Amino acid sequence: MTRYQIVLLALLLLVNQLAAAQAPAAKPWSVRMADSFMRWYPDSVPAVRNKAARWGYEHGLMLKAVERVWQRTGQPRYLNYVVRTMDQAINPDGSIQRYKREDYNLDNINAGRVLLTLMQQPNLPRREQYKQAAQTLQQQLEAQPSTKEGGYWHKKRYPHQMWLDGLYMAEPFAAEYSRVFKQPEGYSHVAKQFALVEKHLVDAKTGLLYHGWDESREQRWANKQTGLSPNFWGRGMGWYAMALVDVLDYFPPNHPERQNLVRYLQRLAPVLVKYQDPKTGCWWQVSDQGGRPGNYVEASASCMFVYALQKGVRLGYLDKKYANAARKGYQGILKQFVQEEADGTLTLNGTVSVGGLGGTPYRDGSYEYYLSEPLQQNDFKGVGPFIMASLEMEQATKPLP
Repeated sequence: MTRYQIVLLALLLLVNQLAAAQAPAAKPWSVRMADSFMRWYPDSVPAVRNKAARWGYEHGLMLKAVERVWQRTGQPRYLNYVVRTMDQAINPDGSIQRYKREDYNLDNINAGRVLLTLMQQPNLPRREQYKQAAQTLQQQLEAQPSTKEGGYWHKKRYPHQMWLDGLYMAEPFAAEYSRVFKQPEGYSHVAKQFALVEKHLVDAKTGLLYHGWDESREQRWANKQTGLSPNFWGRGMGWYAMALVDVLDYFPPNHPERQNLVRYLQRLAPVLVKYQDPKTGCWWQVSDQGGRPGNYVEASASCMFVYALQKGVRLGYLDKKYANAARKGYQGILKQFVQEEADGTLTLNGTVSVGGLGGTPYRDGSYEYYLSEPLQQNDFKGVGPFIMASLEMEQATKPLP
């Protein structure tokens, strides 16, 4: 190589380095997924599964995810999106469209978390309506049918039953409501729900949690001695794990039950790591039966566990070693489930559409049942937790400006 060629090569390398240094940084995964969602649904979060109402736990989950992107980036378009969606659900008198308190459905509480955020924004004109709607949801909780020990029934039409899902649907809202409205007695009710789950739904052998518990033992899915459902469902435990780390955001540091909640999380974390798939880093649809024919690693549960573990580490509830499991899980999610499209949007594959117990047609909680529900692309129950998990992972590595 001649001296001229060497000089030319050095100049080219220098130009490339300068160009790379000046190139804009790639957008974080959280922002890319939130932006993708808002391109799919540019007006607002749509009705789910052909239902007319823009209200329910899936709306609450997605709105909370977009809200957190707004809080992280400071970009008003995310807050505006949340407001547009919520304003389509809240009437001028503060009532909630198509909401029926008499259903006593815990799923209807989750979207109230966003109401609590919006009512505290000083420049929003409908703050009073948001407040009234939040108070309506609190009134439901105050009258929610309960087990003999005070554990909320998941729905009025599912009598005597506590489901893991219900802890995420109701308790973060209830804990924040207690703080915002200065009602400290509410914290004890929140803590009781977790204590009852730990008492009745934790398997002593594995440490995993069963999906549901029927105090009456009347359901066909319920074990006649214990009242427990037959299997450990990944997303059910994901809801529970997210609920734990989120309610702790609102519990006073000196509350006597706070340390119990931390202990529940510390009990759960090593169990999650034990049942993490070593090959993919993700978690199974039926948690304790990895590799059994028909079972598969599932996106939403994996995102929820990454979120809970990483947030638990960030806030000091969990040992820093659990960040390794979160990182492994997150890399697995990106590899297994995230697809980059030609138009720049993202697709999230591999979220199971639903998981329940009882009802019509009857869901018996069997291994075969959990594998019978279809997988969906860009299901809200996967997209929302993916955004939240991404925010936690991004905060651990590189803060946004």
